[in-house]
Amino acid sequence: MFDLKAFREQPLPTQAQIISQWQGNSTSPLVSVICTAYNQESYIEDALKGFLMQKTDFPFEIIIHDDASTDKTADIINGYAKKYPLIIKPILQKNNQYSINGHLPLLNTIAVASGEYLALCEGDDFWIAADKLQFQVGILNQHQSINLVVHNAY
Repeated sequence: MFDLKAFREQPLPTQAQIISQWQGNSTSPLVSVICTAYNQESYIEDALKGFLMQKTDFPFEIIIHDDASTDKTADIINGYAKKYPLIIKPILQKNNQYSINGHLPLLNTIAVASGEYLALCEGDDFWIAADKLQFQVGILNQHQSINLVVHNAY
């Protein structure tokens, strides 16, 4: 059974530790992690931890879109972005984009994504496997005819 308390207490690697795993000299991301959030202060930190614990031999970026939350979601995102400025790219809206067009939050993140692959995770979900991205990119690279991978979820 998954232990949420242990997950939350697990120390995160520093930005330097994450980048040191990446092979080669490139910091151009292979994967863009896309996350949209709105009023998810109770969950967003778990999402960010799930992204930052990824052990990859390739660069990745985290593009996180806060859609003008009225709680502390944007503050939490900003705190992490300050600790991981080369990895986390926040988009913090002043006006709610979803109310204009329900697709805008996702489209706004994809517009700034520079990775070859996109990994989607909503702000109230999180990843518990540290090898998720490495495994999925391996499958995609190994089987060029595959263009979408998913995984089991709780």
